[in-house]
Amino acid sequence: MTSTAPTTSETSGTGLRRAVTGPLLYLFILGDVLGAGVYALIGEMAGQAGGLVWLSFGVALAMALLTAFSYAELVTKYPQAGGSAVFAERAYRSPLVAFLVGFCMLAAGVVSAAGLALAFTGEYLSAFLDVPQVPATVVFLLVVALVNAWGIKESLWANVGMTVVESAGLVLVVALGAWVIGRGDADLGGAVAAPDGSCVWLAVLGSALLAFYSFVGFETSANLAEEVRDVSRVYPRALFGALATAGGMYVLLGFVAPAVVPPAELAESTGPLLEVVRAAGAVPPGLFAVVALVAVANGALLTMIMASRLAYGMARQGLLPSVLGRVLPGRRTPGVAIAVTTAVAVVLATTGELVDLASTVVLLLLFVFLSTNVAVLVLRRERVEHDHFRSPTAVPVLAVVSCLVLLTQQEAGHWALAGVLLAVGGVVYVVTRGVSRSSRRPAGR
Repeated sequence: MTSTAPTTSETSGTGLRRAVTGPLLYLFILGDVLGAGVYALIGEMAGQAGGLVWLSFGVALAMALLTAFSYAELVTKYPQAGGSAVFAERAYRSPLVAFLVGFCMLAAGVVSAAGLALAFTGEYLSAFLDVPQVPATVVFLLVVALVNAWGIKESLWANVGMTVVESAGLVLVVALGAWVIGRGDADLGGAVAAPDGSCVWLAVLGSALLAFYSFVGFETSANLAEEVRDVSRVYPRALFGALATAGGMYVLLGFVAPAVVPPAELAESTGPLLEVVRAAGAVPPGLFAVVALVAVANGALLTMIMASRLAYGMARQGLLPSVLGRVLPGRRTPGVAIAVTTAVAVVLATTGELVDLASTVVLLLLFVFLSTNVAVLVLRRERVEHDHFRSPTAVPVLAVVSCLVLLTQQEAGHWALAGVLLAVGGVVYVVTRGVSRSSRRPAGR
């Protein structure tokens, strides 16, 4: 059910500017989903699932849609910055649980941006510039931070341009693959080739874990709730429309890529879609490398927009140091939060590997999704004064099951990295609570 939520002026007090329209939100979500996941990880997926990459994408899309229903309900019911942390606080009435959920989301965003920075400065960039990866990564993240600080509307218009470019790039790969198939130079058997030496369904499920990284990003839109106009009507349409668009594109890519290039060759390449372009021979590979760079940059920008808004929202809730809630005068963007999240991303990008960072992002987000899907059911008893989207009760239950299944596919190293990040978050939480209590204590006591 959708209807108009309580009206809000374009700017309210010292809060965030409500400047995000339906088309901008759709392109925000689409641009975030159509990111480095498919450009950089489809080769890793082929290494696990063989030619059944398209099936892995289909499984991951189904799982993402289940959780998307929960976000559609809760965002339209509680439209405020903070996203999953806000939902957890309302559902579980525990500042600690709210903090852990919010920090998992925040950590996932920063880790994802670090992974995207590595993807940007890898093989695609080396086609044009022979520069050391570490300095290039730092410069890249600083540029992303400057665009983020410029303004939400300006950042989203930059996203519009980059989303058009990256979407055109994926359409181009599908079209080139279809052309190769049509001229008889492809092996359609490659698109249905099972992986060697492993159970097919376990291999597809393991590949779907990486494919799930290609879909994550839709949840970041929850942190723009305070900046979306008419959120109850606009948000569900933009969310499901973007996921359907991205999912359809991914399934097509997952079919044509192993049909044109043998799955084993895709698995060995750090620029797998570039191999499809080379096989077609009709488009200069350098041109497509530019498109891939734009796609990765767009994903990093949108991820850092989410991370900074989430840090801002958690600071306003008293879950993070209050300094993170400061807004840049004039620009009305969370400047301190942008600076801090960028600094952490730089550290992770200069010390990690892309595949490990991507898998750790999924691990962290699965805990967030578990919390959000349970919160939908817990909060059903709480009523609000405006109409909002409501998902069928069975959907969040199935979403919880899907999250638990994906958690079984994680490796020990990814659990370890996630544990370190959460331990850091625990220290921040204890310090923040201690400072908060001290500030409330009467003078002289």
